Amino acid sequence: MASNHQQSRSEKKELSDDASASEINDGILLEHLGKKSQLKRIFGFLAMLGFSSTILSSWESICSVLSAGFFNGGPVSLIYGMLLAISGSLALAASLAEMASICPIAGAQYHWTYIFAPRKWANFVTWMQGWITVFAWQAGVTSTAYVTAAEIQGLMIFNYPSYAADPKRWHATLLMWAVMLVCFSVNVFAIKLLPIIEILVGILHLAFFIALLVPLVVLSPRSTSEFVWTELVNESGGYSNGISWCVGLITVAYSFSGFDGAIHMSEEVRHAATAVPKIIVLSVVINAVLAFGFVIGLLYSVGNVQNALNTPTGFPIIEIFYQATGSAKAATAMMAALIIAFFCCTLGMVASVSRLTWAFSRDGGLPFSPFFAYVSPHYNVPVRSICFVVVAVMLLSLINIASTIALDAILSLNILALYLSYLIPIGLLLFKRFRKEQIDFGPFTLGRFGWLINLYAIVYGVFIYIFLPFPPSVPVTGTTMNYGGPVFGGVLLFALGDWVVRGRKQFHGPVREVNDSENKVKDEGMAGAGDSGQLDKL
Repeated sequence: MASNHQQSRSEKKELSDDASASEINDGILLEHLGKKSQLKRIFGFLAMLGFSSTILSSWESICSVLSAGFFNGGPVSLIYGMLLAISGSLALAASLAEMASICPIAGAQYHWTYIFAPRKWANFVTWMQGWITVFAWQAGVTSTAYVTAAEIQGLMIFNYPSYAADPKRWHATLLMWAVMLVCFSVNVFAIKLLPIIEILVGILHLAFFIALLVPLVVLSPRSTSEFVWTELVNESGGYSNGISWCVGLITVAYSFSGFDGAIHMSEEVRHAATAVPKIIVLSVVINAVLAFGFVIGLLYSVGNVQNALNTPTGFPIIEIFYQATGSAKAATAMMAALIIAFFCCTLGMVASVSRLTWAFSRDGGLPFSPFFAYVSPHYNVPVRSICFVVVAVMLLSLINIASTIALDAILSLNILALYLSYLIPIGLLLFKRFRKEQIDFGPFTLGRFGWLINLYAIVYGVFIYIFLPFPPSVPVTGTTMNYGGPVFGGVLLFALGDWVVRGRKQFHGPVREVNDSENKVKDEGMAGAGDSGQLDKL
């Protein structure tokens, strides 16, 4: 017995030593990028996979933005557009994963841009990329908070006819505030529990898929196969069928955006150079399988499409659930699952966006950067950056009181800016590949076909990008106008103006917090502790 007890203690000590060596090696990799380790690496592979999968929430997103796909393209846009979006998103995700393996850091896109851009333009392009990415994710977290609040309000309209007669926009704003305050509390005061929460959320992501799809398929009146696989809908009022189909891709494109969320948590993930790239690709694969399966099941069970599109709740999926079950209580319960999923998505996005904001501040990109680059020694999180993200969403939510159109303009900025933030570093990497310049790849690489995957990612991204600013119908009115393009143009002008006033004098790319001599000493001291070949690359 004593021998067994000694062996058990020895095994525990070895596991503890392995964990310590892993954390040290992650720290050294980070220091080779010029950064000090300031955040605790509390996320393992499964926790971050749950985190990444729920930030994407592809099948849940399809439910929430269903009307755009039905309005332009219909089932043909949802089915075949989904296949296009899956292939393109996998190419984009794989390309980002390759760069995440080279440089697993919270700044992600803007940091990679600095590495791959020509030296002459590196500072300027990195500055613009940083602002684009920060704006994209800030709009993204506002979007998920708004959808969560709007779905709650939609259920109130669905269940209470007296409320449906006069719903107030400020109610949605207050609900957004409540969502953000809970997200703030969890991200600061319960940060040590976040990995466990994300594992549970990942399980719910799969469980809710089954819980919603099974009754939908079993109880709903069945659509014909001709409707599901060949029905083309064009309610645009002036677009050709082909253009209408392309405009309808916003539903599936939105559902597969945000797979870089895990990358911004890289400095809190163990074995980041190998784990994060796998997580990015795997989360897209998981969501692709679930989303495609749900779309097929949904289209076979959609019921009366016009009743769904004309629902006063603003969410056709509520009416679809009701038509399937014939019960308001059952439809409410099914919708509650989607609300929980979107809240969990918002929870993860607050963490990811705050790390991006913190990283850009650490490099001097934001106004008052030293203030927002602070990491709380008690909570080991960038509390001020988390506050910045939460307060920004709460302020943006006030726009909804005056005009839902104005808020929609902010929300549509998300996917426009996010896709551009993907395309810039991938384009620079492809340019280096074509020039056959030296690229020190990490442990995850696309190999000999990398250039082809990068090229397809760019072609897909540009194709989607062309149609994202299109209004849903013509002729264009103040109500149907897509304000995403003009708002994004305003963001670019703001970033350019800030460059002229502040950036060109103060910003010189990512700041090196650790000098080369310190790295050399630590490498010699850690000889044999990890993968020295990877250290040499970085």
